[in-house]
Amino acid sequence: MNRSITLVGVAALIAMSTSSFANEHGASKARADAPSTEVAWTPETLALIRSGNAQKGSQLANEQMCASCHGHAGIAQSNNWPSLAGQRAEYTYKMLQDYKNGSRNTYPLMTVLAKPMSDQDMADIAAFYASFKLPPVPVGTVIDKALADKAELLVMKGDGNRLLAPCMSCHGYKGEGNVVDVPAMAGQTPEYFIRTMQDYKTGKRSNDVYSRMRLMAHSLSDQEIIELANYYANLTQ
Repeated sequence: MNRSITLVGVAALIAMSTSSFANEHGASKARADAPSTEVAWTPETLALIRSGNAQKGSQLANEQMCASCHGHAGIAQSNNWPSLAGQRAEYTYKMLQDYKNGSRNTYPLMTVLAKPMSDQDMADIAAFYASFKLPPVPVGTVIDKALADKAELLVMKGDGNRLLAPCMSCHGYKGEGNVVDVPAMAGQTPEYFIRTMQDYKTGKRSNDVYSRMRLMAHSLSDQEIIELANYYANLTQ
């Protein structure tokens, strides 16, 4: 049997694990009852997201001054914020919903901005950012290609000894993201990637369904997170 396929199946079992599994591995904050999301991926929700109007989304993004953090055309010029260019519309929609309902509370400003948005507003903004290509990292960002190379095995093969599925099985061969709530990661700055993974690792961020990323991040060493950060930043170089 193909090893990658086997690991993908194992990853699905991990994602459904109970809090006792998390505690056994020292990830007590990755509880099964922890907040994840209130977005239900019903046919109606998916149809709403597909109805997103990129032109209206552009207008909304200008009104909300999204470019002040996420940059022109969704390419952030600071490692404090993620680039949204080329991000899957479903994922952007989910993040806005999670900020609005409090499932994600890592950036209070985003909660304030999301509160007055309607579901259609979110679909329109998501369509706007999805209309661009995946971003290059900002000029001046330092990428260690030696570290990026070290991460390739984990990305492509995973680690069966730790029950870690290959990253590409969810996030795609080119970091382009996958079905529904799996984000694109190509072109994010190493600093932002590292901060996000550490937030998952410590439980500061808890809007991942079934604690999937919290469990994965807890199994990774800090050095592996740094290597993965350089790998995904380097994909669009």
